[in-house]
Amino acid sequence: MKALAFVIIALLFTANNPAYDFKLKTIDGKDFKLSKYKGKKILVVNTASKCGYTKQYAELQQLADKYKDKLVVVGFPANNFGGQEPGTNQDIKTFCHDNFSVTFPMSGKVSVKGLDIDPLFAYLTTAPNPDFTGDIKWNFEKFLLDENGKLIHRFRSATTPMSDEITKEL
Repeated sequence: MKALAFVIIALLFTANNPAYDFKLKTIDGKDFKLSKYKGKKILVVNTASKCGYTKQYAELQQLADKYKDKLVVVGFPANNFGGQEPGTNQDIKTFCHDNFSVTFPMSGKVSVKGLDIDPLFAYLTTAPNPDFTGDIKWNFEKFLLDENGKLIHRFRSATTPMSDEITKEL
């Protein structure tokens, strides 16, 4: 019941507002909003350091570098699936830097499903788009926002960052 109320509040709050309205924290604990990237597309990805899809960090960085003039990739570490993101924010930051040379923005650890779902993900999983809505099924699901913060596509984990499905939208 609490989760349903949370989703309803998130939907009411964002009925006419893009993802820009949510207050977030960087992996270093600083406040930020996605509106910082207005005018660029944003690829929001729930990440995990101990997942079979973790190697996608390399392609996420490649995508961020190749399309830096029109796209920002933002990673959101989450421990919702099989305990595959158990570390602290500092552990995650170090892992991403040391193993994949990640320079794209990373948020602090969030929950992407369940009773404690982050409001941004409550919005993203219910927002209309041409693909699908509903709960995130696993790590490395991707949400593509347009230049105004509106969700325009959603991709499951198996869709790699440099795939035609994603790059054709850029």
